[in-house]
Amino acid sequence: MTPTAGHTIRVSAQATARALRRAPERLLHPWRRRRAELLVARAAGPVLVLCHGNICRSPYAEAVLRRLLEAKGVVVESAGFIGPGRPSPAAAQRAARQRGHDLSGHRSRLLTPEAARAARLVIVMNQAQRTAFRARSGSSDPVVILGDLDPAPIQTREVLDPVDREALYFMAVYDRIDRCCARLAELLGTARPAEDHAA
Repeated sequence: MTPTAGHTIRVSAQATARALRRAPERLLHPWRRRRAELLVARAAGPVLVLCHGNICRSPYAEAVLRRLLEAKGVVVESAGFIGPGRPSPAAAQRAARQRGHDLSGHRSRLLTPEAARAARLVIVMNQAQRTAFRARSGSSDPVVILGDLDPAPIQTREVLDPVDREALYFMAVYDRIDRCCARLAELLGTARPAEDHAA
């Protein structure tokens, strides 16, 4: 076997392994999407968007949702779990600006008990953040993983963190946030609130 052939086989095997690891997420996505859509449709009131540091994903989603939900009068805020007072990275600002959103004035905010209590719908980027929010807040309001609302076929449930990545990575992440937020805005408040918001 030539070195090139060996390298090709290794790369192919790694790609296959990655695809197999992600297969359960792809298979579960339709069910998770229906469940997330039901939770969003039953929600009423302020929306809180969370990500780890509140500098890339959640501030962009906040900006998108504020524009989409402005006519409905829905309050949208964002926060994170670490590092208050930081600006969005230049790459995030550029990617947002290309989509008509200005993140230049954004400064990261920490999740507070007051913000948790005020929200009636909480949006996170992955399961770990949902668990962390529930542990800190004790809230029973719905907590939805944003990627579960993706109308497109998914590679991973998590909306990946683009921090310190190249511009194209930011564009791909923000494309996904746009899709998910559009679906969220379409659904929000379209059904009567449920008595049980367990996610």
